[in-house]
Amino acid sequence: MAGHSKWSNIKNKKGKMDVKRGSIFTKIGREIAVAVKTGGPDPNTNARLRDVITKAKANNMPNDNINRSIKKASGELNSVNYEEMLYEGYAPSGIAVIVEALTDNKNRTAGEVRHAFDKNGGNLGTTGSVSYLFKKKGVIVIEKGDFTEDDIMMLILEVGGDDIITEDEVFEIHTMPQDFSAVKDVIEKAGCIILSSQVEYVPDDLITPNSDSVEQIQKLIDMLEDNDDVQNVYHNADLPMEEEEE
Repeated sequence: MAGHSKWSNIKNKKGKMDVKRGSIFTKIGREIAVAVKTGGPDPNTNARLRDVITKAKANNMPNDNINRSIKKASGELNSVNYEEMLYEGYAPSGIAVIVEALTDNKNRTAGEVRHAFDKNGGNLGTTGSVSYLFKKKGVIVIEKGDFTEDDIMMLILEVGGDDIITEDEVFEIHTMPQDFSAVKDVIEKAGCIILSSQVEYVPDDLITPNSDSVEQIQKLIDMLEDNDDVQNVYHNADLPMEEEEE
């Protein structure tokens, strides 16, 4: 499981993400727009917006870009209306895949997601077809710094932290979705450096795919992640590390 940790994924994808920085900013801008629409432009009173801003900073999005996105979302009466969509399907070797999207055109996005599955040997399923294989959790990755695991455990126990996974360089903290913001706030106030934080789908178990389908699975994941409408892709494949580094 350690090889499939959030931290491993962050490190493996860093090179690709640096190349796709503009696309990431576009995706985060959409998240900001939805957060502002649902809870207002003040991060002090809008926990969802506060979480997206943390994500934006973790991805090195400049403050000017963040503030511009907030002003645009709160100031334009005729701004684009994004809808949250969830798609479920299977990749080769029976690998379960969940796709989160924000779109202004459901038909376009559904067609593109279906095409990605079809082109790479998978198939798009119906609602609930694979989500039962995952649990929704808050996942927060922080630098160890001068903190010990006991230090972090003491911080998060009172506010709903569920579990800590210790890696060489980081702690990965899991929470229930409803406790995510409270745990993140406590960690920030303690001076911890947050590398990644969001509520996501965590697989109950990992599946090792057939060796001859690994490349096809990775191509499916990459194709989905390259789509500007797609915010997150979750799966239960235990992929070889070298495959994710390509």
